[in-house]
Amino acid sequence: MGYTLARAASRHGRVTLVSGPVALKPTADVTVVSVTTAAEMASEVFRRYRQADVVIMAAAVCDFRPKSPAQRKIKKQKSSRKLELVPTTDILAELGHRKRHQILVGFAAETDHLERNALDKLRRKNLDLIVANDARAFESDTNRVVIIGRDRRKRLPEMSKSKLAHEIVYRSLRLMASKRESLRRLSRSGSLASQRASS
Repeated sequence: MGYTLARAASRHGRVTLVSGPVALKPTADVTVVSVTTAAEMASEVFRRYRQADVVIMAAAVCDFRPKSPAQRKIKKQKSSRKLELVPTTDILAELGHRKRHQILVGFAAETDHLERNALDKLRRKNLDLIVANDARAFESDTNRVVIIGRDRRKRLPEMSKSKLAHEIVYRSLRLMASKRESLRRLSRSGSLASQRASS
């Protein structure tokens, strides 16, 4: 889905795709930053966040990592071993915390209470849009989603992931344009208020 979104977004401007290991190739006009671990993904996304206008987080980043990764292959042993895990950085939540002018879009893959859980995630992580879908659709070429915003939601019919990507990009860009227009209006009203105060 991330690569499909990158191709759709590349029609509208410069696109950087931060990608884990996959056997996929983006279009030539997409800049790809390859990462292996959740920590590397967090670092690369945070480094580029300030310059971004729209950020769409489609990757299902692991929530935990081994506390002490082995440097060599662990041989099979008769005795059992314990694997201690620690949480990874919640990239989406941190982006929501740092958000200024950006439009931030997340995904919610759920098996139960799809819209309720997605709306909760949107609020907790300070997102502008969230794309909620059934977790069982990952291996399918089509998807049926609900796109949820702060004050509206849109249930889309089943469609190809390519068409869905264009829907997500379109709605993100429309939201960005609306946000910019609101900021311009605030700026103009602030300038007018300042002129009245000084006259």
